[in-house]
Amino acid sequence: MRRFPIFIATLVAMALAIVSCGDDDNTWDDYAEYRQANIDWLQQQYEKKDASGKPVYTMLRPIWDQGSYVLIRYFNDTMLTKDNPKPFLTSTVDVKYHGSLYDGTPFDSSYLRTAPADSIYRTKLTDVVGGWVIALTNMHEGDSCEVIIPCEQGYGSIERTGIPPYSALVFGIKLVDIYKQEK
Repeated sequence: MRRFPIFIATLVAMALAIVSCGDDDNTWDDYAEYRQANIDWLQQQYEKKDASGKPVYTMLRPIWDQGSYVLIRYFNDTMLTKDNPKPFLTSTVDVKYHGSLYDGTPFDSSYLRTAPADSIYRTKLTDVVGGWVIALTNMHEGDSCEVIIPCEQGYGSIERTGIPPYSALVFGIKLVDIYKQEK
């Protein structure tokens, strides 16, 4: 419960930071309702509890930027993968994933790919959105999870194919392999 005020303060600070950037094309105003719907939904996910009263999601804050975060929920028993390697910021990883917007609208999936292997997406951690970096550097090979990425760690005010500005992103991610581990 003590994290709730910090979470709200972080959201307000991020909103002020976005406003202060001086968005010339009125994207901020044009997406006001959509932006608020994403913020409200994100807050609901943060507050969500399971049947025993435990939070469904864990908030991960990277040590390199305590103002950013993602919400994560593991599907596997992490005690079984705790001794497996974790990627570094400079690693190249093989993952399987599917991505959707807060309302469930899908926008991308590795399950539509055939290279380098069936359903595998190979990428450097330096080439993905900040939310993926936060999540993947906290995962071990073999972990499977759902990650909720606030817009600030996703694409922010930038519109992408199938992704409106200010979108919270929801990913199901499985870290299949660390293809190249560089320190």
